[in-house]
Amino acid sequence: MKDYYQTLGVEKNATEEDLKKAYRKLALKYHPDRNPGDKASEEKFKEINEAYAGLSDPEKRRSYDTYGTTEGTGAGFDFGAGFGGFSTNFGDIFGDVFGDIFGEFTGRRRTRPTKGQDLRYDLEITLQEAVFGTDKEIKIPRWDNCPECDGTGSQPGKGPVACPTCKGAGQTRIQQGFFTISKTCGKCGGHGKIITDPCTKCKGQGKVRKERSISLKIPAGVDTGIRLKVTGEGEAGHYGGPHGDLYVVLNVLPHPFFKRKGNDLLCEVPISFVQAVLGGELEVPTIDGSSTLKIPAGTPSGRVFHLKGKGAPKLGGYGKGDQYITVFIDVPKKLSQRQKELLMEFARLGGEETSKNFMDKVKDFFNNKEQAQ
Repeated sequence: MKDYYQTLGVEKNATEEDLKKAYRKLALKYHPDRNPGDKASEEKFKEINEAYAGLSDPEKRRSYDTYGTTEGTGAGFDFGAGFGGFSTNFGDIFGDVFGDIFGEFTGRRRTRPTKGQDLRYDLEITLQEAVFGTDKEIKIPRWDNCPECDGTGSQPGKGPVACPTCKGAGQTRIQQGFFTISKTCGKCGGHGKIITDPCTKCKGQGKVRKERSISLKIPAGVDTGIRLKVTGEGEAGHYGGPHGDLYVVLNVLPHPFFKRKGNDLLCEVPISFVQAVLGGELEVPTIDGSSTLKIPAGTPSGRVFHLKGKGAPKLGGYGKGDQYITVFIDVPKKLSQRQKELLMEFARLGGEETSKNFMDKVKDFFNNKEQAQ
């Protein structure tokens, strides 16, 4: 099995930025343009790109870390028909990673297709929706290709033309003594083309603002902070490039009764003094209904009971968490005269002196302790 991490020279806990830096360094070193005719460098270059493609995508990386493969998701790049099966233009290969810095090597920028920006959407859901899963319809405002000009920015039938200042090169050159200095063309912004007849709908931008409805399936067992990726639902790409992706970040709202800890659900249930002393059965709420809880005689306030399998399901796995119920004795605030008399009688039968206040009991405790010494 190929070790992608070893190929890039990074640890398994490497961040996206670590991967990007390692890839850039190795790609520059082994690129065929820098090693013409070197088959070993060419093969090494292929391995580097395959490794980066497999690790830079979160889903592919998760699959690789778990199963040792990217599940046939197409790790690697399509390099076109340039030298040795590779594109000879650095910007074409590394544009998504390094932007346009490779203009230093190529002498110009190119209006290549580029992927659109990713979008983030924060979605609030209830605890029940998080536990059982649900379907949601969300509306996403985003930039889409103008339907009038199909994203070109020009009026239909009139595409961009070569920039008259740089003659389509994207850069202008200035001679200073023995040196020639290149700089980005100020007329076309380095693209090499300009729009002479802008589209009336998008004003030459090639993009229009739209609100898109997206159906989202939320799996059972999600929790706050989980990101759901919706491929191709981000901003429109440039120059015919694909849309970016949409990341939906979930936030589970607080529940009035349950608290969640991992896959377990926690709650507090009141019991009466009589139930605590004599015991009995108690009907308690669960996330999917109710369950009967047996309260043994002499149950103290604060005791925790355990209901197995009554928690949230494990996301992407099997089984469920549990429910933990903490009982507390609900002390009544108002008593009738008869109730008071019965409680005082109960105290007397148990040998408790209800007439003594707290400080008297403290003094008795210390006096008895001194006498015992």
